[in-house]
Amino acid sequence: MSSSVEITQRRLAATARGVGIMCDFYAERAENAEIWTTEGKRYIDFAGGIGVLNTGHLHPKVQAAVAEQLQKFSHTCYQVVPYESYVSAAEKINAKAPVGGTAKTFFLTSGAEAVENAVKVARAHTGRRGVIAFFGGYHGRTNFTLGLTGKVAPYKLGFGPFPADIVHAPYPNELHGVSVDDALAGIQKIFKATIAPTDVAAIIVEPVQGEGGFNVTPFDFLQALRELCDEHGIVLIFDEVQTGFARTGKLFATEHTGVAPDLITMAKSMAGGFPISGVVGKAEIIDAPAPGGLGGTYAGSPLALAAVDAVLDVIEEEQLCQRAQTLGDQLRARLEGLKGDIPQIRMVRGLGGMIAVEFMQPGSNEPDAAFAKKAQTHALENGLILLTCGMYYNVMRFLFPLTIQDNVFAEALDKMEAALRHAAQ
Repeated sequence: MSSSVEITQRRLAATARGVGIMCDFYAERAENAEIWTTEGKRYIDFAGGIGVLNTGHLHPKVQAAVAEQLQKFSHTCYQVVPYESYVSAAEKINAKAPVGGTAKTFFLTSGAEAVENAVKVARAHTGRRGVIAFFGGYHGRTNFTLGLTGKVAPYKLGFGPFPADIVHAPYPNELHGVSVDDALAGIQKIFKATIAPTDVAAIIVEPVQGEGGFNVTPFDFLQALRELCDEHGIVLIFDEVQTGFARTGKLFATEHTGVAPDLITMAKSMAGGFPISGVVGKAEIIDAPAPGGLGGTYAGSPLALAAVDAVLDVIEEEQLCQRAQTLGDQLRARLEGLKGDIPQIRMVRGLGGMIAVEFMQPGSNEPDAAFAKKAQTHALENGLILLTCGMYYNVMRFLFPLTIQDNVFAEALDKMEAALRHAAQ
């Protein structure tokens, strides 16, 4: 077995510089919420593959389902030779999707593909071209989804030009001085100055911004978007790539909001680590593209669909929505309890198990990215993997597997607290 130093030398020589790497070690094996490196060190994983592992690393039921499918066939391309598991998974998701009517689903491979195809569907349905997205939003790394993404560094640097007919609107964030009324006024200004509402095919928004800082989009703002879309015949898309599949205490974060979008994009934790994504939405909108207009060579992989079926069963059988709320409440209470000792903690927020903490410099409204980085580094050195995010890199987010054992979760919270106290010194 090569050492991590040797592998790093090989990596630098063989792989692209633009693929940024956070850790200086290499995974050898993983189980539930724990990873062991090639050199035998154990880490508790609070990154979860960036929100992919709500059911943990190699959940036994997911592993068994994929192994069983692998004994049958691995690929035919669904558009050439279809298979029943695609239909069955769509039926399960349709029955649970909060889109306010009869639902249909189609599958793809990545979250970015789901977003692009949702926009394609909206354009086919409306015959329009424009799309409104929001500051701080994140929707993927393809050229089109980078155009939708509302954060420049590091995603958009050096990669333009981006597609036309994408407009960014202010995102309501009281901590950063933008009210719901301000954000709605911003959309009205867009309608006056940039693109008419009759030319807008879709508005896309995350119910909880992921990369943007785990900002919970105000529910009254989402309701206002619903009314605006109904008024002007615009398709409302909720991007649930990171929020879906029990992370927020509901199967979809949409269920918290009281608002029914027209389309929902899905990926990440829907297959327990296997690459698949999808779009679910109102049948009359989903069916707008003609046959052949949607799909992809790997879209709806039979291996990943076996995982989807198992993940949905695990979420129900192990009550992971309730588990997300329980763990999220414990984490939130721990962070809130540290405010008196750690003045950099400005806000703890989130839904269910999708929790983040934002750091500001004491006595000011200046984002404190240095504090977040110092705490993250200390945690990593002591066996806890944490992620930062936010427009100013001053937010720490927590994406632990919802299947994590109680004792491992308690150990991780102790390591997290130690890291925050160290950074405050």
